[in-house]
Amino acid sequence: MILTLTLNPSLDRTIEIGELARGTVIRASTARLDPGGKGVNVARALLANGVSSCAVVPYGGDEGRQLVHLLSDAGLEMVTVPVRGSTRSNVALAEPDGTVTKVNEPGTALGPDELDTVAEAVLAAAHSADWVVASGSLPPSVPHDVYASLCRRFSGAGIRVAVDTSGPALRAALPAGPALVKPNREELAEATGMPITCLGDVAEAAEKMRAAGARTVLASLGAEGAVLLGEAGLWYGRCPVDEPRSTVGAGDALLAGYLSRAAGPDHGDDEQALREALAWAAASVGLPGSRMPGPADIRRDRVRLLPLDPSTPLGD
Repeated sequence: MILTLTLNPSLDRTIEIGELARGTVIRASTARLDPGGKGVNVARALLANGVSSCAVVPYGGDEGRQLVHLLSDAGLEMVTVPVRGSTRSNVALAEPDGTVTKVNEPGTALGPDELDTVAEAVLAAAHSADWVVASGSLPPSVPHDVYASLCRRFSGAGIRVAVDTSGPALRAALPAGPALVKPNREELAEATGMPITCLGDVAEAAEKMRAAGARTVLASLGAEGAVLLGEAGLWYGRCPVDEPRSTVGAGDALLAGYLSRAAGPDHGDDEQALREALAWAAASVGLPGSRMPGPADIRRDRVRLLPLDPSTPLGD
């Protein structure tokens, strides 16, 4: 079972438009509302593909109740923790070429007592977990070392921890020895202090993250694929998307696809885990909003693992 923690969940409204033009009235072609937050999305993707998971979700206000209602209707197993503030709402504007402009609210602050209650809920639910996924941005006032503290506690109990966050929270988590971190290109650069302009830079930055304490690094590069670096070696792969709809949640689908193999009978087969990750992420990009892909959406035959040429440049 895979347990996910989302300290800063959201309601995600995705609006499809013809073109984003500032200062004008824009008419939407479609709009959809999805439950959001990185850990929530990982659990939704796992659920859609029959992988056992449970999401720990703090919620508050009308938005929070709507979030819990949407997740309950989807059949997601949850541990919900009421908090005093209101769950945030995010808006994404998606253009036909796949360009997505996002406006994310900061979220509600969690007091020390609320954070303790959430941590206790995670610890109580983690007894049957193979993995704990600590992911997403931190709400205001939450200490940046919260994921590091959880990582140390779970790792000591023999539970593998995946961390997907950014900024000080990511840097603090590395020395705690997470089994997996999943940075994107910008997060790689921020965590290592080096520019990421080519595949060689990605591999070097991933090595730095491993040297800092992470056992495996799954670096997402958007349309240019992903790099996986672990104890067994280095892999690079891509999966084309013919008609991109939305990149919202694609990184979460990538992580969910990896974990679906890492927690199953293929545990330890990094090559197959990367193939699965790429297939799930590409399927997500072809879907509207932050909808997570199911078995009918996933095209594993389109995944290509390629030799990593360090000189290959990355797009802007």
